[in-house]
Amino acid sequence: MIVQQSTPESDVLVAIDISKFRHDVLIDAPGWRSRKRMVVPNDAGEFRRFAEYLHSLNRPVHIAFEATGDYHRGLAHFLLADGFQLHLVSSLALARTREALHNSWDKNDPKDAQVILHMLRDGVVQHYHDPLAYGMNDFQELSKTYHQVSLDKTRTLHRLLTHYVPLYFPEIEPHFHSTRSEWLLRLLSVFPTPASISALPMDEFVQQAWSLVGRKVSKQRLLEDIYRTAQSSVALPVATGSEAVAMFQLVLQQMRTLCQLRDQIEERADQYLQNNSDYHRLRQIPGIGPIGALTILAEAGDLRRFAHYRQFLKFCGLDLATYQSGRFRGASKISKHGNARLRCVFWMAAQVAVRMKENSFRYKYERYLRDKSADADTKRKACVAVSAKIARVAHSLIKTGADYRPFFEAAAPSGRIRSARAVEAISTS
Repeated sequence: MIVQQSTPESDVLVAIDISKFRHDVLIDAPGWRSRKRMVVPNDAGEFRRFAEYLHSLNRPVHIAFEATGDYHRGLAHFLLADGFQLHLVSSLALARTREALHNSWDKNDPKDAQVILHMLRDGVVQHYHDPLAYGMNDFQELSKTYHQVSLDKTRTLHRLLTHYVPLYFPEIEPHFHSTRSEWLLRLLSVFPTPASISALPMDEFVQQAWSLVGRKVSKQRLLEDIYRTAQSSVALPVATGSEAVAMFQLVLQQMRTLCQLRDQIEERADQYLQNNSDYHRLRQIPGIGPIGALTILAEAGDLRRFAHYRQFLKFCGLDLATYQSGRFRGASKISKHGNARLRCVFWMAAQVAVRMKENSFRYKYERYLRDKSADADTKRKACVAVSAKIARVAHSLIKTGADYRPFFEAAAPSGRIRSARAVEAISTS
């Protein structure tokens, strides 16, 4: 979150506009008649000369910049290791400040450096957390790589369901009910078209496909049903050895490779975090699995740096925001100005938690819908409320170092804990 704290007038202020090949720098120091402009190429020797020049000023130096992709990571890590104090400027705040100051949509690197310097002087900046310096780089790389593999897997699955399957085996689509149904990918790799299935007798097809479908409860019935479906298929009559079928098998192999890569990253992440106490505490929360806990640690870093859970909710974009003007006051909604991946993780955790048999999150979800119409909009609001509660619980567990307790047992006036039978008698009376 942005901390409004003006920098001392005796300090040197440095604004850097980050780009891929070079960085525009604007320096302002007390007693200078004009600001100094510099261009620092993305080179280790130029970084050293730039740092030596800042040290030669013999004053405390505050450096602010806007995160631009990953291009800022090299320079920021070098300056942080060299002892400088770094600040981060929000991209949204920078864009709105630039428009307010210049009243124009015109944008260029020198102008951005001026706006960054203005925001640094007013103290409208954020503290920069370098992932490598804080020991979070491995967490982030595991999480981001898994995210990219999942996106590629989803794109490939959509490519299968919208192009190849409707053309060459449309009746098999109902079996794509899970993204982890790798048995179907193995089966289609060997029998990509209905013609390749119906060309064999049923018993021979069942025998050849028996080891492809994995451990199914009704494997015999499943394979026989697929065989009968293939006999009445409306797929295009393409030859089994055609280039079209070869491309279909190529995409199926790509899908299988992505699924295997995803599973490897999951196992690698779980092994890497075996000795991490925060990871195990997050895993205790209903709805949060290995990848969910990894994403929380990778995107939020050390949750202890948030003094209050409301700061963490704001970082996730789960804080409430209200539009008000004059007599008009809109409904309070979540701001969605925080980390989108964290918000997605807690939303998915809420979807899982409310479907479990018994936990406090499902109890909150049912209590929220008890006296309201259970329409889709109300259910969505209830899931958002549960998502925010899971985020609060995650922050509390990491902050206090306590284990997760599914239900809170209130103490009786005598100081004793009510027994389960006593609680049941009170609830039924």
